[in-house]
Amino acid sequence: MTLQEAYNFFERLKTKTTNKAERKVYEKFAHVLSKLKSREFSKDEIQSIETELDRLNLDSTSGNSKKYLQKALRKFEKYLKDTFSLISKGYYTNLGIGLGSSFGILLGIVFLSDFERSLGIAYGVSFGMLIGLIIGRSMDAKATAEDNVL
Repeated sequence: MTLQEAYNFFERLKTKTTNKAERKVYEKFAHVLSKLKSREFSKDEIQSIETELDRLNLDSTSGNSKKYLQKALRKFEKYLKDTFSLISKGYYTNLGIGLGSSFGILLGIVFLSDFERSLGIAYGVSFGMLIGLIIGRSMDAKATAEDNVL
């Protein structure tokens, strides 16, 4: 399946559905494909992307097309990240906030236990999320400067 065929496929699906959740998945996939179409790739790289689209079997959706296409979108984004170092907007920020809050809980339990336990955990999560946000934003800015953001 070529990039244009896949883009047209998701545009058709987007017009047919009335479900908001399905529409969001279709729009996200169409957005990624439109950004890929506007980038400069070699013939081999385009062939590789189209092979990956064929491997996802987008045409043969099962009974729950939303769930299947969400999974296919995650696989496709992982492929783009691993192969071409292309990430979605806010990727590192979301990752930083998640990891920061996880480590913040640990920080709150271990080091801030002098406060009431729930207060220590709350402070730890807050500090962890703040640190993760700062690191994630800086990494997103770096990726944007290197033109690796879809």
